[in-house]
Amino acid sequence: MAHIEAHSTQKREFAFEDRDFRFLAKLANERTGIVLAENKRDMIYGRLVRRLRALQLDSFSDYCTLLQSDEGSEEIGNLVNAITTNLTSFFREAHHFKHLREEVINPFTTSQTGGRFRIWSAGCSSGMEPYSIAMTLKNAMNHQSRLDAKILATDIDSNMLNIGIKGHYAASDIDGIPAAYTAYTERVNEPNQIGMTKELKDLVSFRQLNLLESWPMKGAFDVIFCRNVVIYFDKPTKQKLFARMADIMQPQGWLYIGHSENLHGISDRFELVGRTIYRKVK
Repeated sequence: MAHIEAHSTQKREFAFEDRDFRFLAKLANERTGIVLAENKRDMIYGRLVRRLRALQLDSFSDYCTLLQSDEGSEEIGNLVNAITTNLTSFFREAHHFKHLREEVINPFTTSQTGGRFRIWSAGCSSGMEPYSIAMTLKNAMNHQSRLDAKILATDIDSNMLNIGIKGHYAASDIDGIPAAYTAYTERVNEPNQIGMTKELKDLVSFRQLNLLESWPMKGAFDVIFCRNVVIYFDKPTKQKLFARMADIMQPQGWLYIGHSENLHGISDRFELVGRTIYRKVK
């Protein structure tokens, strides 16, 4: 096996030694909480090779040296952007948005005249999730509603956040938007692109945030979406993260997580009430 690995390394454009992978995996874990096992080695090579070309480096060892230098602090942001996964789509896991409208937003708007309503999209990627939330929220609110509604959208990847702030997407992406909500999209002066309307953008605030670091947000959230964000985190990191989320949620607040995730053995502060839908109990 060692011979095969050495042979495959020689064929690569850039030398990628065991020590390089271990260093990058450790740095990624410290900065993002992501656990990169050995089976992610080829993925890391594929995602970072463009950075080595852009920086005109000769090997991954040179790249690791750069990251440890005084000049390497800015490159760490590019490293994080490269290794984070950004698979997303409008209204992904549609049952969450159906539940959000029928069980959360509708009762809230009918039981109160005005009031404060806050949603956090944690790990928002390019913005399709928070804009899907915004469409659901806007469509459920009547014109007379005085509901003070806001959506916070955060991600560690600055490139993805810039897409969300701009609010322009490939025209093919609107296939996932229900017909009732397409009124919240508009033509833009770019070929094969669609844009989010100003009324949607006004509901969403995009901010860069590392979930492992301090959270500047104040006030309690009624709803948190944290879907397919923690799949590469280890168990202790997940436990701390969901405890922190419970701390900043309203009593009986709602939590939506990814289709392959669950909180069994992770948190006892939420109860399962539907498919990957939880409610805060303490």
